[in-house]
Amino acid sequence: MIITIIAVIAGVLVGFLAARAVLKKGIKDHEGLAKEKAGQILKAAESQAEILKKNKLLEAKEKFIQLKAEHEQEIQQKNNQAAQRENSLKQKEQSLNQKIENAQRKEQEAENQRQNLARQTEMVEKKKTEVDQLHLQQVKQLEKISGLSVDEAKAQLVEALKDEARTTAMSSIKDIVEDAKMTAAKEAKKIVIQTIQRSATEAAIENTVSVFNIESDEVKGRIIGREGRNIRALEAATGIEIIVDDTPEAIILSGFDPVRRELARLSLHRLVTDGRIHPARIEEVVAKTRKQLEEEIIETGERTVIDLGIHGLHPELIRMVGRMKYRSSYGQNLLQHSREVANFCAIMATELGLNVKMAKRAGLLHDIGKVSEDNPEVPHAILGMQLAEKYKEHPEVCNAIGAHHDEIEMTSIISPIVQACDAISGARPGARREVVESYIKRLKEMESLALTYPGVEKTFAIQAGRELRVIVESEKITDQQADTLAFDIAQRIQTEMTYPGQVKVTVIRETRAVSYAK
Repeated sequence: MIITIIAVIAGVLVGFLAARAVLKKGIKDHEGLAKEKAGQILKAAESQAEILKKNKLLEAKEKFIQLKAEHEQEIQQKNNQAAQRENSLKQKEQSLNQKIENAQRKEQEAENQRQNLARQTEMVEKKKTEVDQLHLQQVKQLEKISGLSVDEAKAQLVEALKDEARTTAMSSIKDIVEDAKMTAAKEAKKIVIQTIQRSATEAAIENTVSVFNIESDEVKGRIIGREGRNIRALEAATGIEIIVDDTPEAIILSGFDPVRRELARLSLHRLVTDGRIHPARIEEVVAKTRKQLEEEIIETGERTVIDLGIHGLHPELIRMVGRMKYRSSYGQNLLQHSREVANFCAIMATELGLNVKMAKRAGLLHDIGKVSEDNPEVPHAILGMQLAEKYKEHPEVCNAIGAHHDEIEMTSIISPIVQACDAISGARPGARREVVESYIKRLKEMESLALTYPGVEKTFAIQAGRELRVIVESEKITDQQADTLAFDIAQRIQTEMTYPGQVKVTVIRETRAVSYAK
């Protein structure tokens, strides 16, 4: 057993030693291979690094060469530019030198000319002295022969020439004036006839009464109201007399102001359509209708200036143009008349080669003073001119407005054109009615007279000017003072105004107590 174990151990030791020897040999072989392979890799890496190093060197050399070429090119360009500047400076220097030489040469020539001129002047003076002496000798000889002095001979010659020239000039002037009169009259007639032919409009006659149609007579009672309070409220709010008589299905609105009549008509239409008719509702409807009517007036003015091609007009002047729709001039609708005059002015200005736009503008605005609510005692032409000046219109337009009735002197060629066109528009048969204008003026004066008293709020001339209703403020006027006010106004109308028949003055003083239930 022991021998066996020893043999086994010996075998194991021998095997271990043999394996170790074999392993060492394998490790040595692998180590040699690894070293050989590492040497190969190192050689390859060195070779690759050398190649990269050479490439980088080549690239650096190429970059250096490129930068060097660019630098040399830039230096060459700068040298070229410097050379060009130098050449340019040399050329300018040569040109300047040449100009200096020319100037010096011209100066020398001018000096020579001055010297020659001085010599010539001296010779001329000598000749002139000799000529004057000869002339004096001849004059003295002529004076001895004629027996007249020089001044007397000149005076006789001048007078003779004056008489001859005056006679010839007067004859020529007379012929020219006669020819101009014939030509001017002919041309003026031609232009006026062409103007009238190219613009034909119908004549519109305004009156002071409007008729409001209703569906049935039952509505009349509702409009009158209990004890007439509705109709009194409506008359007080609009200033129009409302006549409810036996005329079937019609109510008459009487008043000289077309704007008030239109306000009353539209208010009545709204009230009748709505069905609610009482004093508070009447005041509300009249206020709304007045606002709507004002908007329509502005719209009418804007549409008018657009149709006529007039631009840049002040908004207040546009509103006044719209008010012309509800105003009449001697029975002729003022807006229609002004549009017609504007078109006439444009035609005449075209024929005469003048400013068409300015002529049309002056024609439209020439009667603007008739719709103003201020200064009723100033003539409408002067008032219109003041309004045009206030709203920065052209001076020629202002002069045409103020001079179309010869209140001021005409300073512009457009002024006589506006005057002529105004006459053409108003002179057509049936276009105007003198009575209406004087009637409206009288009623306005009556209302303005009553407004001068303190405490008077509104005035309305009704009954075709036979009654004046004066609405006063209850806080400022007592009942006793109302009687005195009515008497004073009646006395002033009697002494200061001319009117047919008699005028009834009614002073209205109203006290209201208002409370609200919440």
